[in-house]
Amino acid sequence: MGINMAKNLIGAGYHLQVYNRTISKADELEQASITRCKSPAEAADGVRLIITMLADDEVVKETVLGKDGILTTLPKNGLHISMSTISTEAAKHLAEHHADAGSLYLAAPVFGRPEAAAAKKLWICISGSQQAKEIAKPILENLGQGIFDFGEHVAGANVVKIAGNFMIMSSMEIMAEAYTLAEKNGLDRLKVSEFFGATLFNAPIFQNYGKLIANKQYEPAAFKAKLGYKDARLAFKLSQQSETPMPVANALHNRLLTAVAKGWGEKDWTEGISRGVSEDAGV
Repeated sequence: MGINMAKNLIGAGYHLQVYNRTISKADELEQASITRCKSPAEAADGVRLIITMLADDEVVKETVLGKDGILTTLPKNGLHISMSTISTEAAKHLAEHHADAGSLYLAAPVFGRPEAAAAKKLWICISGSQQAKEIAKPILENLGQGIFDFGEHVAGANVVKIAGNFMIMSSMEIMAEAYTLAEKNGLDRLKVSEFFGATLFNAPIFQNYGKLIANKQYEPAAFKAKLGYKDARLAFKLSQQSETPMPVANALHNRLLTAVAKGWGEKDWTEGISRGVSEDAGV
């Protein structure tokens, strides 16, 4: 995701200070348009705006608050756009530390797989101060096809992202169950998925994920099952904190935990869900 987003920013004329734990990933970028950095602190040094796209709460917090973190060098009134899928607590925690340091924080998680990032087709949800939103807008317009504002409460966009990922994985589960039901009753999984994707469920989730699930096409892994499990944990935890019964979230949490326990964590989350359904059904 981050590489494709960086390519789009370079294409829009920006020069980037880039950092990744595997710095060789920067080889994919136009070298004249980047400065390779050895730490998050170096990447944030002297810039007005920095973007993070990282795996989970702990990685984001270490990148921002660690001894070589962003906040050690980000200038006063600099803006951190956090585009990762993280918990509401982490978002609030980061925003507080930015405020104490005199910098700004904007939650801006996205919906879309890597191919959507490459095509500037991400859907971007934002929450935070109006000042932060105004600074971020020109940058975000080069990354997505739409920006949706969920208010000044900094964790609002993170709630939407967690809810949205829950809906995506729920859709994947019901498709896997339905197509496996069809398969066990002698029908072509793909033909069934094509029918539903063109009629009752004429939407990208059912068309795109539906084809992958129907074909049992799990490679390459665009979104790993271990990250899907992380998102299931976020949904489960948020439901507990807000006293929101979500029995489907409980089932998905167990489905993806099982996938990780079976050693499928590095596989695509479609495999984590769909293969689990197939194995349960004995196909």
